[in-house]
Amino acid sequence: MNRRPIGSTLTFAALVMLASVTAAQTQNGFDLKDSLVPAEQILHGGPGRDGIPAIDAPKFVPAGAASLAAAERVLGLARQGVVKAYPVRILNWHEIVNDRFADESIVVTYCPLCGTGIAYVARAGGRATTFGVSGLLYNSDLLLYDRATQSLWSQITAQAVTGPLKGNKLTPVALTHTTWADWKTRHPNTLVLSTHTASNVTTATPATHRAAASCFPPRIRTTASLPRSWCWESS
Repeated sequence: MNRRPIGSTLTFAALVMLASVTAAQTQNGFDLKDSLVPAEQILHGGPGRDGIPAIDAPKFVPAGAASLAAAERVLGLARQGVVKAYPVRILNWHEIVNDRFADESIVVTYCPLCGTGIAYVARAGGRATTFGVSGLLYNSDLLLYDRATQSLWSQITAQAVTGPLKGNKLTPVALTHTTWADWKTRHPNTLVLSTHTASNVTTATPATHRAAASCFPPRIRTTASLPRSWCWESS
């Protein structure tokens, strides 16, 4: 009967435990050690880092050339004398648009899981940067990362939760989440993010939907009944 020496067994067990701890502290290549949020609550959303590609060179068309239904949802941003609309159906596939308004860099973000659209001045740690999709989630919400330092940022809190910029905040920019009809009425000369700027864009129609449960449960839940009034349904 072969017996493994006790010392070897203990060493093997220690290595397995070390590997598990290391894996828990690293996801998609991001170091989660000493995170401002519980590292075990940072979840892998499925795609790898940049598996959902941010749009870095957005193209726009005039309002009259946009193929949008009146009820389609858009994120609208007016800044520096420039007005733009970002169709949610495109953001569903890309989540982040690195854009410019005159001489100012702006990042527009959208989390399909919770429907939050938030824009920020694209400066982190005192310098301009661009952002990518980490493939990770916290509280069922997008964690983006800045490409300058690889720090992870909570979309909703606008705060870096890991990395060299941990604890820093982004400056939010006023963003309107509304229908295409409403935005176009208020801003008839708006530019619209083009589907030709993006890959894998689906056609979509507004629909009513209530999810039975979240695949990535948030840490805090409300007991109130809050049905989602719209979502996007592929056609």
